[in-house]
Amino acid sequence: MTARYDTVAAAGESRSDLLDLPALWAAIKAKKLWIIGPTLAALGLSFAAVNVIPPRYTGQAQLLLQSRDSYYTRPGQSSDNSGQQFDAEGVQSQVQVIMSRDLAREAIKRIGLVGNPEFDSGAGALGALKKVGVLLGIGAHPADRSPEERVLEKYYDRLLVFPVGRSRIVAVEFTSQDPALAAKGANEIAAAYLDMEEAAKQDTARSASSWLSTTIEPLRRKLAESEAKVEEFRSRHGLLVGANNTTITAQQLADLSTQLSAARNQQAESQAKASIIRDAIKAGRTFEIPDVANNELVRRLVEQRVNLRAQIALESRNLLSEHPRIKELNAQLADLEGQIRAAAERAVRTLENEAKIAGQRVESVTAALDGQKKTASGANDDEVQLRALEREARTQREQLEQYMLRYREALARDAQNATPADARVISRAVEPTAPSFPKKLPTMVVATLATFLVTLAAVVSRELLNGGTPAPAEDAPRRKMRARAEPQMEASEEDEQGAAKAAPARRERIAGLLTHGGRVGQLHLDVADPESAAADLAACINKPSEGHAPLVVVLDGAEPGEALPRALALLLSERSRCILVDLASDSRDRAGFSELLAGEAMFSDIITREPDSRLHEIAPGRAGRAAVLAASDIVDVALDALCETYDWVLVAATSTDEAEALAPLLGRAQGALVMAGHVGNGHAVEAAYRLTDLTGAAIALVMVDAPETIEVAMPDKEPAPA
Repeated sequence: MTARYDTVAAAGESRSDLLDLPALWAAIKAKKLWIIGPTLAALGLSFAAVNVIPPRYTGQAQLLLQSRDSYYTRPGQSSDNSGQQFDAEGVQSQVQVIMSRDLAREAIKRIGLVGNPEFDSGAGALGALKKVGVLLGIGAHPADRSPEERVLEKYYDRLLVFPVGRSRIVAVEFTSQDPALAAKGANEIAAAYLDMEEAAKQDTARSASSWLSTTIEPLRRKLAESEAKVEEFRSRHGLLVGANNTTITAQQLADLSTQLSAARNQQAESQAKASIIRDAIKAGRTFEIPDVANNELVRRLVEQRVNLRAQIALESRNLLSEHPRIKELNAQLADLEGQIRAAAERAVRTLENEAKIAGQRVESVTAALDGQKKTASGANDDEVQLRALEREARTQREQLEQYMLRYREALARDAQNATPADARVISRAVEPTAPSFPKKLPTMVVATLATFLVTLAAVVSRELLNGGTPAPAEDAPRRKMRARAEPQMEASEEDEQGAAKAAPARRERIAGLLTHGGRVGQLHLDVADPESAAADLAACINKPSEGHAPLVVVLDGAEPGEALPRALALLLSERSRCILVDLASDSRDRAGFSELLAGEAMFSDIITREPDSRLHEIAPGRAGRAAVLAASDIVDVALDALCETYDWVLVAATSTDEAEALAPLLGRAQGALVMAGHVGNGHAVEAAYRLTDLTGAAIALVMVDAPETIEVAMPDKEPAPA
């Protein structure tokens, strides 16, 4: 009992230079009047202030910014672009327009703020204090400024214009001691803004119509001059326009080209017919020629030849070829044949003559066409100049037409109500019933709370700066630790009497271990609050990687027969998914981790569940714990799979295991726990500090049976994690 208490007391004395909260609380209670007095005074003053200050009321009107041009008032009846000109910057611009000085002067006149004592400093007689200030030159006399200028400052103090959220709605708020005046002010400011926007549009239309009226007449004269130049140039250079809007020279050139083509076609056709007829005459196929066959003389000659041949055939039956009658008939037939050939020759000569005539016509038309080409080429330069004059006249005509259209539109929009403002009132201000200032309850609460915090901070700061902490060695933390240790002393009094002879040696050994680099701390896990126990345990281990559960190696450093790792796992399983890989026992009565490593079983075959709990457990297996600890590479893969599935993965080992066997597990673990059972367990302390040489992770002595957390810290070392 004595050894246990002295160890805790020594650790408590090493923290005498830290902040003493009980002593600070005692100092605050000792000076509570310095805190309560100013706080009550602030409460009273704020109560008096909020009841003395005249209340102010706020009226709010809301405007929606949107284009209000209709189909009939929109210039040129263009497509609707409602709201496109009011982006975030456009809304802020309209807010500044509402707050402009010109609109403010108009609104002051409409609301009637001049002469109102609340806004006009020149209303009524000057007070004694103001007169003294004017005489001393501290302030200006109200009569030195215009009435609107006197009201402007108070006007802007009571005016608030802001856009409502991410929208095109602008809120106009006006504050006054008179609720009716507050509502009237907000409505009149909104109305003045709409009137100003309509007047600005009318001024724009009026200025546009004025400018257009002074521009249209000179442009009309320039157009008349340009058109006169076009006509004069056309007549002077003979560039008269005929059908199809083409010049006469171009038309003549086209006609000559058409005549030349027709003459050439006729010449070629006559020559071809004459050639064909001559070939037919030579071949004796005169009657196959249409022009010869259709000749009336040839047709009669052919009929006579047919009759003569018929007579010759008739006479040849009775007469011989040398008969005078036969000879006469043959002579007549030969004469008819000669007449037929002569007729064909005449047709050929006629076609040849037509071909010659067509050739002469081609030559004459070609000569005329060449002359017309020279004339047309000479007129090209004139036509280029003519087209330039026509283009200039056409441009001026189009410009004049556009100006005339815009002028008529501007005249139409200059009329009243033809150009509505790009905004409309969607919510008119109504007379408020509740004051907007002062807010009585919030003001009193804020003033009282602020005074309380300031006075409390002043008392705490003074106490800390003066170093006002209890000096005796038997201070509050030490007394508190003694009170915490007393239940354990009474509960284990018989055990301590048995170990009284070994107390000096154990105390010396534990004190030496607790100065080993300050890396081992003590942690109490409250069995009544599993969620808090899990949070405390997570705070004293290294943070695992994303998506993995913390892997914690748990050594049973308590007395033999105490299954504290299993108790810790059961505690964590009540609020989270926890699995205990039991490598502390050497039970071989069922399949376990060794079968998984050998490929003889899967996780579903070796994971068992504790009765009446949510704890999952994996046994060492039939090959024993030694076989599992020897296959560190395969164990890492299996533990990674478990860390991806569970919230906590606890690997139970014994404090007597060799360093070579525990090193692979401790190398990848986020923390190591040694189950101590009680504070004076020297065996657990020795096991914990033996781990400092095997891992860089956090190491903690865990007690699950102590009523409260007991932290151990060494002189000139960092405090142990709690």
